[in-house]
Amino acid sequence: MIKVKNIVKSLQLVLINNKKTMNRIVESDLLSRPGVELAGFFDFFDSKRIVLIGSKEASFLNLLDSDTQIERLKELLQNKPPCIIFSKNVEIKKEFISFGNQYNVAILKSENRTTALSYILYEYLHAKLSPKKTVHGVLVDIHGLGTLIIGKSGIGKSETALELIKRGHLLIADDRIDLFESSKGSIVGFAPEITKKLIEVRGIGIINVVEMFGAGAFREDKKIRLVVELEKWNEETVYDRLGSKKQYIRYFNSEIPKIVIPVLPGRNVATLVETAASNQKLKYLGYDASTKFIRAVTKKAKGE
Repeated sequence: MIKVKNIVKSLQLVLINNKKTMNRIVESDLLSRPGVELAGFFDFFDSKRIVLIGSKEASFLNLLDSDTQIERLKELLQNKPPCIIFSKNVEIKKEFISFGNQYNVAILKSENRTTALSYILYEYLHAKLSPKKTVHGVLVDIHGLGTLIIGKSGIGKSETALELIKRGHLLIADDRIDLFESSKGSIVGFAPEITKKLIEVRGIGIINVVEMFGAGAFREDKKIRLVVELEKWNEETVYDRLGSKKQYIRYFNSEIPKIVIPVLPGRNVATLVETAASNQKLKYLGYDASTKFIRAVTKKAKGE
């Protein structure tokens, strides 16, 4: 759930009516564009949705006579949606304001046109209201690729991230990463408010990466395209040497490529993670070195 006042602040909307309406709660990430409702059909109107009124809705409303307009607006506001947001070029009728105050519905104005406003609203609401999952690890942006580093406590995740930040890569979250599924196949990670810009390094303590490395060392969120699991080297484990084995990890309904990097004294883990991210980026661009190598060896074996 999110309060209307948080939406107003985050999206820089203007409140037109009573301030008390800003305490209304928004529970749905879907929007309502009243078309048939303004024609008098309210059977399927969802009062939990934010109502968005653009130029088309306003033009249709103006086709109605004054009495019908008042009747339809009253019925719309009587359903008590959390708020009604008007796009840039829409004139707000005084009835919206009076009925908004009467039924405790926030009347808001945006400086965005309808299509852009619809997109911005949905993205914001979906990010805030979607189911969340919390994972332990570090999320960094390596050459534009969101890379989630996971592993047991003490394996060196934060130290690896610190070295990557020193090389010019960006921190998104350390220790706790909150995830949500923006769409199937797209998992976005971000830091809780209390740990934003912070990274914990054992023996040193809490570090603010923005204060230490500059504003360019941090970003708010990132789509996760690769998961790297760090684990202690095990002599009995047979590790993939060619990179031909495909591994994935599932979050919500999405699968993300995953690789396991064994940690051993003398191995530069930051360099390995950086290389893994660059290699995965090449795979997304259509080039897979391991596949090309295996094909070349197969052809050689066949005498081709």
